[in-house]
Amino acid sequence: MTARGVAFEVVRRVFEEEAYADRAFRAAATELEPRDRAFAMQLAFGTVQRVRTLDHAIETLGRRPVRKLDPPVRAALRLGAYQLAFMGSVPDHAAANESVELVRAAGLERAVAFTNAVMRRLAAGIGSLLESLGENTLAEAGLKHSYPDWVAEVWWREWGRDDALGLMRAQNEPPETAVRTSAGPLVVDEIPGDWIEEGRAWPQSRGSQLAGMAVGAQPGERILDLCAAPGGKATQLAEIAAEIVAIEKHPGRARELEENAARLGATNLTVICADALELPVDLTGFDRVLVDAPCSGLGVLNSRPDLRWRARPLPELQLALMQVALERVKAGGRVTYSVCTIHRLENEDVVDSLACRAEDLGAEFPDYRHPRRSEFFLTLPHVHGTAGFFVARLRK
Repeated sequence: MTARGVAFEVVRRVFEEEAYADRAFRAAATELEPRDRAFAMQLAFGTVQRVRTLDHAIETLGRRPVRKLDPPVRAALRLGAYQLAFMGSVPDHAAANESVELVRAAGLERAVAFTNAVMRRLAAGIGSLLESLGENTLAEAGLKHSYPDWVAEVWWREWGRDDALGLMRAQNEPPETAVRTSAGPLVVDEIPGDWIEEGRAWPQSRGSQLAGMAVGAQPGERILDLCAAPGGKATQLAEIAAEIVAIEKHPGRARELEENAARLGATNLTVICADALELPVDLTGFDRVLVDAPCSGLGVLNSRPDLRWRARPLPELQLALMQVALERVKAGGRVTYSVCTIHRLENEDVVDSLACRAEDLGAEFPDYRHPRRSEFFLTLPHVHGTAGFFVARLRK
């Protein structure tokens, strides 16, 4: 399969089967050479990320609603439009010809002429069309930067226009590549494969590593990680604490967590495959509990291109997990709440629903002090150049 063929399959699976982009790509790209693999990933992930803007261009210049197009035609036009608009290294004729060939290979010869015509119109007009899009209102910004209206509305309301636009722009840029090493966070251009296989480093954003540091683990402590897979923070804590008990609900992810812990030499980490909301009664009396909770992921949208289209807030689940954590930590112990989202409903509101005192993380991490609530920790992609994490640490 060609690089464009892989991207075509990924885009179709994401929007027709609700597949996860990263998993669909791994399955489709197994036989690609490194250079083709990089091209296919940029094309597939970029198309998924920018699909709202691309669809606007296709509908405006192609003069037909994308929802009425045959799925293979829709995917081929989206890929072609992305190459024209955002991949300047691809000649217009190559983008057009390859989109036509994708439609032909899908067995839709009757749609070849239409695809060719729309691609010609896109090549002639997509640049000026996208340049004309405004960003003075949240609706304009959502269209220009390709975000759902609800995400644009949340950021516009909670952060104001300038920061909302900063968040949108930052999370359309490629994420930094960072690893956790024994010497601390390291930003690299590329992660050598042997680093991971030999347990010398672990891919983990600086924001995630900082969130792990905010747990405040101490030597000799026993720590419970309620939502542990794939294990970045759990293995980070295992480097300091005496014992880590890591909970993971899904058997496959629990096995992956065990393998990752073994690779990193975390012999003091025990994995338990269980629902965090239904733990065995004897798992109690911990010095600290980490709740790295499932969330809408609005702080990591640049590394998960399909997430913006499937994200939803999960405050009820987050609150339930925090209540479990407070039951399992000993008196005087600490519970750390961490989420990779930037949304008050899943950030401050969850913590404020609990009758516990928040320790002053802003004093410990002044560079990452929440601008409105100094006791909380917050990384912002457009300010700190890494994934967005909200962290609170509570004392029972």
